[in-house]
Amino acid sequence: MKLTKELGKGYTISALKRMHQFYLLFQKGATLSHQLTISHYIELLKLKDIQKVKYYISISSKLNLSVRELRERIKSNEYERIGYKEELKEPKINTLIKNPILIKVKNRNDEITEYALHQTILENIDDFLKELGIGFLYAGNEVKIKIGNSFHYIDFLLFNVKFNCYVVIELKVTEFKAEYIGQVMKYINYVDKNIKEPFNEKTVGVIICKKENKYVMEYCTDSRIFTTTYETI
Repeated sequence: MKLTKELGKGYTISALKRMHQFYLLFQKGATLSHQLTISHYIELLKLKDIQKVKYYISISSKLNLSVRELRERIKSNEYERIGYKEELKEPKINTLIKNPILIKVKNRNDEITEYALHQTILENIDDFLKELGIGFLYAGNEVKIKIGNSFHYIDFLLFNVKFNCYVVIELKVTEFKAEYIGQVMKYINYVDKNIKEPFNEKTVGVIICKKENKYVMEYCTDSRIFTTTYETI
């Protein structure tokens, strides 16, 4: 090949194709990051959707993802499962939460109870926080609170550094039901009154269910409450 003779090795047909693909990325408006390696970009060049490429460049740079971690996120269809899109000027916390959330269990064929799901998440809390979305930190589980003369337990209490707010997580292994809204609203109000600091934003609640019921959520007027679903893997 003429280029190899004139400039040396590295100008194979496959290499030239990759160079052309890199050029097209620039043409389509992708901002390349110096934090990523050529191996990262080889994975990204397999994707056809430029918005998807932009998303994975951004998340890889922010979280310092290895090539293996990037490949796993692409394989799990993370972009398709996350609500956030670049065109959203003021994203809310729910636009960063994936749907569905993938939860690793020992035997996915067994019918899982809420207790077993809770314990599985607790054993792999770091994986759960990463899977849930961006900026989540663990604050506690089975958090005991007293409302009137009754004690209640918040499944998981998290904090999101991106939105500077506490996040109440409730787990349900059933289809979403209307009564879950009242339960989470009660927990949110308790955290706002007794736990959060004045400089924190208002607490939000996320109900993780086995199955969505969008018709019920249409009648939820509290903008602090969001839902998502889970799948076991």
